[in-house]
Amino acid sequence: MIEAEGLTKFYGPRGAIKDVSFQVEKGEVVGFLGPNGAGKSTTIRILTCYIPPSSGTATVEGLDILEDSLRIRQTIGYLPESVPLYNELTVDRFLRFAAGAKGVGAKRIGAEISRVVSTCGLEKVSNRIIGNLSKGFKQRVGLAQALLNNPSVLILDEPTIGLDPTQIIEIRRIIEELREDRTILLSSHILPEVAQICKRVVIINKGQIVATDSPANLTSQLQKTSTIVLELSGPHEEFTRAVENLPGVQKVLRTSNGTSKFQIETDPTVDMRPDIAALAVRKGCGLLELRTLQLSLEEIFMQLVTEESTQEGAES
Repeated sequence: MIEAEGLTKFYGPRGAIKDVSFQVEKGEVVGFLGPNGAGKSTTIRILTCYIPPSSGTATVEGLDILEDSLRIRQTIGYLPESVPLYNELTVDRFLRFAAGAKGVGAKRIGAEISRVVSTCGLEKVSNRIIGNLSKGFKQRVGLAQALLNNPSVLILDEPTIGLDPTQIIEIRRIIEELREDRTILLSSHILPEVAQICKRVVIINKGQIVATDSPANLTSQLQKTSTIVLELSGPHEEFTRAVENLPGVQKVLRTSNGTSKFQIETDPTVDMRPDIAALAVRKGCGLLELRTLQLSLEEIFMQLVTEESTQEGAES
């Protein structure tokens, strides 16, 4: 549904992105991540046909961004970081204007506005002036205009920026409901939010893609050891001495002195949980917890970005 190939953009002599290539398949929800100035917004503006690339190409729903830019803008749903609203209009009047701009037929406009108003929870404010609405409701209006004409592709750039926790939960709930029958590219600085919604992430840093995969696969690639979290009941001194000698166990750490909680670092190519569980039983310990500790999306993000910066510093 979205395919970028070698996208490069210069602003004068400054390169914003270089050779950016990735795909978002039909029905996927993909997080687009990167630090400030990494090139996220530039890439999104190219995909939504607001600016052309200096080189490279991209297609959205099979439409070329250079040859079919007007059709793309009419058919996709786009929520930019700064939502462009006409604050002097009511919600209903603004959505009618947006529907006309997106090519919704006159006979369909009323039903289409009712649909997006219901989806985004705007029934109580549909006749109010946008400038008098809260930040959260303004964000919902922006999302509603993106949903006009029932697009199969949504591109959302920081959809929860500036919202309070309650408003963030509401917008996240709406996005999760929309994911069922749409392809979504979601840019956000709130990484736990991305981890909850997205099955795959594309990470960009300094204008170039540094990783494209699921958080689970990125964890397995980046973790040099596998960490097992363990909590026992009963005496565990014999278990502690024995587990250190298990083949594949590299380090055993107590998470705090005098407790029966451990973090055990093991060979990442071998699942040591069955052996550790069996050893605990043989030593008369009760298992209260046994799980593999995964890297969080924040840790994956920081490790990739930091590693790239370190490599650049070593090469210079």
